Amino acid sequence: MSRNGTGTLHPLWSRLHQFQNEMNRLFSAYDAGQEPAAFPPMNAWEDGDRVVVEVEVPGLTLNDLELFVTGGNQVTLKGTRKAPAVEKGVWHRQERPAGTFTRTLTLPFPVDADNVEAALADGVLTLRLTKHASALPRKIAVKGA
Repeated sequence: MSRNGTGTLHPLWSRLHQFQNEMNRLFSAYDAGQEPAAFPPMNAWEDGDRVVVEVEVPGLTLNDLELFVTGGNQVTLKGTRKAPAVEKGVWHRQERPAGTFTRTLTLPFPVDADNVEAALADGVLTLRLTKHASALPRKIAVKGA
C-alpha cells in the first residue's frame, strides 16, 4: 500500500481498503462454502472515478427489474423472477429462487445519480456508476506566504 511521507495510508488507498473490506464481508458466506445470503449474486469493484457492479439475473428482462440510487451512496435493485411452470412433471430439486427480491449495495462514497449506465446482456446486469464530484480527489494549490 502507498504511504505518504508521514507513514500513514494515503486517503485514496484508505478508501480502497475500506471498500475491499466491505466486499470481503459481503462475500464471506459464499467463500466459506455456505449458500450466499443474498439474491441475486453480485460483484462490485472500483475503477478510477467509477464503480462497476455486475449482477447475475438469468432469465430476467428489463421489464422485470427496477434500479434506484438513494442516499447518495446506495444502489438498490428490485425485481421479480417468475417460477417456471411445470405442468406434467414432478419437482425433484428447485434451487433457483422465484418471487420478488430487493438487493441494496452501500458504497463507501457518493455516486452521481444522473450519471449511471445500466445494460442487461446474457443474464448479467452491468451497472457503471460515476463517483460524485465530492468523492473525487481535488488538487489544492499551495500559496507562498
